Amino acid sequence: MTDTGLQKLLDIMIRLRDPDNGCDWDKVQTYKTIAPYTIEEAYEVAEAIEHGDMDSLRDELGDLLFQVVFHSRMAEEEEQFSFYDVVEAISDKMVRRHPHVFSDMTYASVEEQGKAWEQMKAEERAAKNKNKQDSALDGVTWGLPALTRAVKLQKRAARVGFDWPETAQVLDKLNEEMAELSAELVKNRDNQDPELIAEEFGDMMFVYANLARHLKIDPERALRSANAKFERRFRKIEDLLALEGRNAEDCTLEELDRYWDKVKAQEKKTSEPAGE
Repeated sequence: MTDTGLQKLLDIMIRLRDPDNGCDWDKVQTYKTIAPYTIEEAYEVAEAIEHGDMDSLRDELGDLLFQVVFHSRMAEEEEQFSFYDVVEAISDKMVRRHPHVFSDMTYASVEEQGKAWEQMKAEERAAKNKNKQDSALDGVTWGLPALTRAVKLQKRAARVGFDWPETAQVLDKLNEEMAELSAELVKNRDNQDPELIAEEFGDMMFVYANLARHLKIDPERALRSANAKFERRFRKIEDLLALEGRNAEDCTLEELDRYWDKVKAQEKKTSEPAGE
């Protein structure tokens, strides 16, 4: 985008927020009402990347950029900061955090560079929170998806030595948490404590996130992939049933399971390399 193109977008935002002649919806929005859309647009960017859809990626990045412009405009109206202040701040930060690119600093390895990056972030957090007690967990935002935040919290704790050294130990802990959940479900079947069950389930999910970290798997991406696989297979079941003039509601669970196995077998056959 040229400077002229960027200014056009900023001018459009000013027009939309104009108190007299702007859009009635845009005029009444606040940071809090817009925040969910900002998160949604970020996810749609990720979805376009996941599908390798470059046309959608271009459009979704535009939508995400518009969110930055929207928040910046509201801040400018309050005389807090402008879009250009946002650009200057991120530019300064990137130069500051890449001394090996913008100065004579050198790193012996990517690992050393990563440690230096985290050290710089820690120093920046400390400067922002001069009157607060420092914590290894500072800066892990609450706004992240829960699984992603769990992994980040665990990474922070691991830096100060609070971590299992072996993946097998994480699996042992996972089995322990699953056993605790099972025991709670079995106990007092007719008078279960929903909050306690939710707590045990949360503990189990937290260990699942830790296992993903040890396996170097992004749990959000893995779950998105599993969701997509489930959706693909279930839709194929619906297609097969439609050919027979039926729908899923007409079937027993046993019938649906047989169709599921059939779809899985078809996918496996399709994925196998052709014979000689």
